[in-house]
Amino acid sequence: MLRIHFTGVDLARVRMAGRPDALWETILSFHRLRDRRDARLFGEWRTEARSRLNSETRLLGALIPGRGYFPDFLTPVEGQYGWDVGLDALRGIRPDRLRHELTLLGVGTAPSSPRIREFLDAGTQHLPRLMGELRGYHRAAVEPYWTHIQAQIEAERAARGRALLDGGADELLASLPPMLRWRAPVLECDYPVDRDVRLRGRGLLLQPSFFCRRTAVTLHDPELPPVLVYPAAAQLVSAPAGCEGGAGRPVEEQRQRTLGKLVGHTRSVVLRAIGDGATTSELARRAGVSLASASQHACVMREAGLVTTLRRGNAVLHTVTPLGAALLKGGAVAS
Repeated sequence: MLRIHFTGVDLARVRMAGRPDALWETILSFHRLRDRRDARLFGEWRTEARSRLNSETRLLGALIPGRGYFPDFLTPVEGQYGWDVGLDALRGIRPDRLRHELTLLGVGTAPSSPRIREFLDAGTQHLPRLMGELRGYHRAAVEPYWTHIQAQIEAERAARGRALLDGGADELLASLPPMLRWRAPVLECDYPVDRDVRLRGRGLLLQPSFFCRRTAVTLHDPELPPVLVYPAAAQLVSAPAGCEGGAGRPVEEQRQRTLGKLVGHTRSVVLRAIGDGATTSELARRAGVSLASASQHACVMREAGLVTTLRRGNAVLHTVTPLGAALLKGGAVAS
């Protein structure tokens, strides 16, 4: 069992990640690729990913065992800011940290594989090869589904955000998935080993993940910034057979076409272009329409309850309502 110990300061510093972490999703998806469980959720994704995967992954396979420890340097905290930022952090890893974490692979079990021993001997000279394998695997197995993954994490953030607004950090922690149990001041989690993590006033980053399943994951090194990666509620990665375009096409592509049929292609583009918020001029530029057209579309969608508009100085800011967000995601608004 994993036990995360909070102080009052830690509770005040609990925060939700702003987006899916591309490196965590990539590493955890590598587990799912080799796992035969959750066939309904990941079966088609495995078939599609393997069909695209024509690059080398043997070093990745050595660094990411089927179960147990994998090096913390594969998922740097900077990854929360984007794929490229995370890779830059990985590229800049200190040689002493690289060696230390590599030596932990196989400790207490079998000796390290020849590839790990080779990596230890070569040190940071092997990083370009590792990053090449990561990029190739990410392009094949994660990137084609990124829009779908983002939608799932955004829905998870909305649910946790409502809990935070209703009852603060205490309610947020209590609302997490069943494998996580909030027994103040300790968050307990089903875990492969018995471990205590003391936050010591550093707070905790909650990182929902699409490819994380069954149990949460945290970093091995207790001195690194605390993060808890936990399973987000997930939907099928690929469209079910019988939908337009056939099986094997990411769900988001189907939703974009359906949304276009419902509200019209231009208006669906405008609604998506609003994103996290946009002024009328920004909306016109993003959607590729005139200023007058952007204003008219925003007005119609505001009257339909899909958009809300607030004035800020000389500009107006348009944001998508929960109803509009549900329409974009192809779901329903929670009552």
